[in-house]
Amino acid sequence: MTLVRRRAALLALALAAPLAACATAEAGPPTLLWYINPDSGGQARIAAQCTQESDGAYRLQTALLPRDSPSQREQLVRRLAAGDGSIDLMSIDPPFIPEFANADFLAPVPDDVAQAVTQDVAEGAVAGASFDDELVTVPFWANTQLLWYRRSVAEAAGLDMSQPVTWDQVVEAAASQDVTVAVQGVRAESLTVWVNALVESAGGHILENPEEQDPQEVVPSLDSDAGRVAAQIMADLAAAGVGGAQLSNANEDINASMFEGSSAGFMVNWPFVWPRAQAAVEGGSLEQSALDDIGWAMYPQAVAGEQARPPYGGINLGVGAFSDHVDLAFEAAQCIADPQKQAEYFLSDGNPPASLTAFDDPEVQDTFPMADVIRESLQNAAPRPQTPFYNEVSSSVQRTWHPPGAASPETSPRRADQLIADVLQGRALL
Repeated sequence: MTLVRRRAALLALALAAPLAACATAEAGPPTLLWYINPDSGGQARIAAQCTQESDGAYRLQTALLPRDSPSQREQLVRRLAAGDGSIDLMSIDPPFIPEFANADFLAPVPDDVAQAVTQDVAEGAVAGASFDDELVTVPFWANTQLLWYRRSVAEAAGLDMSQPVTWDQVVEAAASQDVTVAVQGVRAESLTVWVNALVESAGGHILENPEEQDPQEVVPSLDSDAGRVAAQIMADLAAAGVGGAQLSNANEDINASMFEGSSAGFMVNWPFVWPRAQAAVEGGSLEQSALDDIGWAMYPQAVAGEQARPPYGGINLGVGAFSDHVDLAFEAAQCIADPQKQAEYFLSDGNPPASLTAFDDPEVQDTFPMADVIRESLQNAAPRPQTPFYNEVSSSVQRTWHPPGAASPETSPRRADQLIADVLQGRALL
């Protein structure tokens, strides 16, 4: 072989090598990216399980979103608005689902998938995964708040916790025992969660027509009997002095710390407080007797005799509208939302399942003795307004209902309605 021919052959081999590598890569199963909210590693474990169970159909990998839900929303919205095809699956906080659906950022859920992923799923979770009476995401894990209490305090106050209790009774009991009622009074999403639960429990809604897609036509409805009941409860709690010194800055974590203290009486919060308290006992910062003194019950009633509508939270799975692998992404979503995986996720990360049957898992029942109360609460939980303009609505509520000590049935509901309308109709900026 001449030198020239040898060089030509070597050059051909060099050029062919990367092409062969590319062909090999393309021949393998596609990689699906699942954008997840931070947790303790449970979602990455599920991704590995689903990859294995797919029998080579796909590889499911996770990509981490920011810690707080508004930043998660912002990152996803920016990328989806640019038609980013790398977003195959995404974990979405329920309040932002209508915005994504209204903007056509979500691939339509096939009928067979919708039927499969809503079977034996909590009503609150299905409602939170829907927009305009249509399932637009897959329920994954669901969250709700319980009323946590110190058994010794309730007994001393003569409060029968085996029966539904009202906010008025809780505040009165706490005042009589000189203990606190831990609530989320910080000017943040936590406050909107509280306001919405109070209003819904009183039979009302923050918006009259939340699924309206024209902001000019959205009708706020806080200035109502239900809105005034909600504001009165908040005002009474603050006036009784049971909210603690940090009431206007208290979030879920601050409340959990407060509830582990000596002045603890009652608290509304998510189930994470239970494994947190157990860890505190193991770490030596909380006595076992304090853990044994913790009880739980359904969310307080706003109106005596009327079913409470507890807060609803959690994470649902959306399939990106611009994904190149929509069908495979829905297969992966069904794998992720398998009831057994939901039960395992509850055990590993403390996030309750959307599946009602997952609560029957013996280990779940043993690890979370309040599992049946959580399940019942999810059945009655009320999502926050399912509106494409949720960010504007929530920010308006936070501005007009904060601090809790200034809440007034005469002014807070009316001011909130006015600000929501002004913002949505372009007369005010947040």
